[in-house]
Amino acid sequence: MTELVTAPPAAFDIDCETLIIGAGACGLVAALAAHEAGQEVLVIEADAVPSGSTALSAGLIPAAGTAQQRGAGIDDTAEIFAQDIQDKAHNENDQGLVDLLAQNAGPVIDWLTETHGLPFSVVTNFDYPGHSRRRMHGLPTRAGSELINALRAACEAQGIDVICGRRAATLFRDGDEMCGVAVTRPDGGVETLGCKKLILASNGFGGNRKLVSKYMPQIDDGIWFGHDGNQGEAMLWGEALGASLKHLGAYQGHGNVAHPHGILITWAVITQGGVQVNRDGKRFWNEAQGYSEAARAVLSQPGGEAFAIFDSRIAAIAAQFEDFKQAQSVGAIRSHDTLDGLADDLGVPAGALTKTIGDIPDDGTDAFGRVFSGTRLQAPYCGVRVTGALFHTQGGLEINEHAQVLSVEGTAFPNLYAGGGAACGVSGKADSGYLSGNGLLSAVVLGRLAGSTPLSGA
Repeated sequence: MTELVTAPPAAFDIDCETLIIGAGACGLVAALAAHEAGQEVLVIEADAVPSGSTALSAGLIPAAGTAQQRGAGIDDTAEIFAQDIQDKAHNENDQGLVDLLAQNAGPVIDWLTETHGLPFSVVTNFDYPGHSRRRMHGLPTRAGSELINALRAACEAQGIDVICGRRAATLFRDGDEMCGVAVTRPDGGVETLGCKKLILASNGFGGNRKLVSKYMPQIDDGIWFGHDGNQGEAMLWGEALGASLKHLGAYQGHGNVAHPHGILITWAVITQGGVQVNRDGKRFWNEAQGYSEAARAVLSQPGGEAFAIFDSRIAAIAAQFEDFKQAQSVGAIRSHDTLDGLADDLGVPAGALTKTIGDIPDDGTDAFGRVFSGTRLQAPYCGVRVTGALFHTQGGLEINEHAQVLSVEGTAFPNLYAGGGAACGVSGKADSGYLSGNGLLSAVVLGRLAGSTPLSGA
């Protein structure tokens, strides 16, 4: 068995100043920040091309007080944003980390826009659960793959080396200092990389079913919708190092994944007035709680499936997302002029579905506690069969305000940093605290903080 942490070799095959493990959003942002700070940077990535969980997402980053918000006439502050995070997470988060992320998110978006030319804009035509302001920032296609490609292009423009096909296996340690890593190549060969500063931007552990069963059994039956590279190495390295781990039961789920197509359906189909029904054509919960909570709610239904019901007006809003357009192109989204026709197509009782939709109040609170206001669902009606999925884990290595990894005693490892899936985010202790976009929020902010910290430490 490969050692997770060991003493360094007498010499390394390659030496660099700042070594970053993982070329997702966190790693690439960290690389840009470290390069800007004058550091010699090397990024290693296990995949053949950078992707990670970021590429599977909508690529939306919540941020307050940005130039894009001001241009759209949106009044928002870091304080309001921080309160939204804590409200959703039932005040289970460390307030210092929440404030750190909320205060730095806006400047990071502005920096990526102004310095590196990423064309962010704010989603202004619908609200996300838990956000009291419209603050979700994304690139034109609203696809995470576009975000990754843009960050990679920015790194290439700066001459930053990103080497793919190298999976980190062993960390080299000398006392509290990290000296480098051993990586495996696709041909099975091993290379050793030395460094003065190590940033773990690698992964969570959602793709490791043994760890999921151990730490979050409530989502164990969910489809794994994240990146298969999320095997938990960062967490396992942390355990071997004596690092502090926090909120390992926290995750982002998604209860609106087209089944069996495996395509994420934006939660806009719900927030704009749509609902979810089960095989009996009946609603079963308050959908306003959010899409992460929906994963567990949907999985609890017969067959672990449900049906999202909306209309053509809502479909037109959802069509700004590339995933939704893909779902339309493969026939996952069904559309009919009558509810009876839609029910027959989806395989649910027509009478029950008609009654369910008819029982939705025009303006007011329903029996589940959801508040409705505005336009009722109207023909043409749309529907899609969905199931619940685990998208990524939110717990991980505990860090300080400089993104340095903390030991179980609370002291910082001098040259070890973490962000993205490797670090503990701000979603509380379980799934119920997930605020839309928190994963990418943690990735981009902690990536910049870790990258811009001097080699001499915080």
